Amino acid sequence: MATKILASSSHSFENECKEIHESRGRWNHLIRALVTRTQLECRGIRETYKDMYGEDLITLLQKSSLRNQPGVSPKTCAALSLWMLHPHERDAIVAREALLQDNDSNYQSLVEIFVGRKSSHIALIKQAYLSKYKTQLDQDIINIEPPHPYQKILVALSTSHKAHQADINQHTAKCDARRLYETGEGSPGAIDEGTVLEIFTKRSIPHLKLTFSCYKHIYGHDYTKSITDVNSGELEDALRMVVKCICNPSNYYVKILFASIKGITADRGAITRVMVSRSETEMDEIQRVFKAKYGVELRETICDSIPSGDYRDFLLALANKTV
Repeated sequence: MATKILASSSHSFENECKEIHESRGRWNHLIRALVTRTQLECRGIRETYKDMYGEDLITLLQKSSLRNQPGVSPKTCAALSLWMLHPHERDAIVAREALLQDNDSNYQSLVEIFVGRKSSHIALIKQAYLSKYKTQLDQDIINIEPPHPYQKILVALSTSHKAHQADINQHTAKCDARRLYETGEGSPGAIDEGTVLEIFTKRSIPHLKLTFSCYKHIYGHDYTKSITDVNSGELEDALRMVVKCICNPSNYYVKILFASIKGITADRGAITRVMVSRSETEMDEIQRVFKAKYGVELRETICDSIPSGDYRDFLLALANKTV
């Protein structure tokens, strides 16, 4: 199907590529050319451009960024590069950057990948990671030094994509919810990390979502409240964030976006990462939740907080996309 789409649009791609080539250095044209297209079409434009001119658009963007050419925003170059990549290639790059930067905010991007992607996609990410960096993603997570609170939960999530059954089971979910209670707020002391990690390792993301729904139904409050109320050690922040990402992804992404746009988080790459990765899956829902939560449109917040220029134009174009 993808081949048919690209083939049927090849003439349009050629015209677009000619205009891009003739306007090199004027990146606003490239932004307009790419954000009005789907990510699949953008990859078609990239392939067509390379066939016509022997140059890769992503490489050109990266060179322009490194040379600090006038009018070229490094943020825009990075954002456009991510936009043109296959999703699994993009996630492999995001994962690598998270591991290299080694802080809580960047580890969140790894959680977003393992929680928000299907197992088949995770397998492609790991292949792309190995091909590009000549090392195994799982092993790099295991080898994080010094040990980090996110490390255990990331290993569990990664393993779950290889070990879990796709089907979800109401009875098993209720049993898992009771085990979480009995080894958490239902017992004195810290949460039993072993039980939590075992459940995360053996269950699929949809099953975990059902488990946390059962927990709320049985005990009258979210599992995240029990994490706050019980001294759970170093795993606490990571576990709370993971559960929120599983249970209410739109609300999770809205909070991440607001904090990043307003500059109240160290996760400076979150704006680009979230806007690019969610633009063709749930941007409508993110905009709805954003308005309900903060009383202002996402687009208005971007205009108020991001300086005018090509990067803001790119973000606004993504915010205007409908799913």
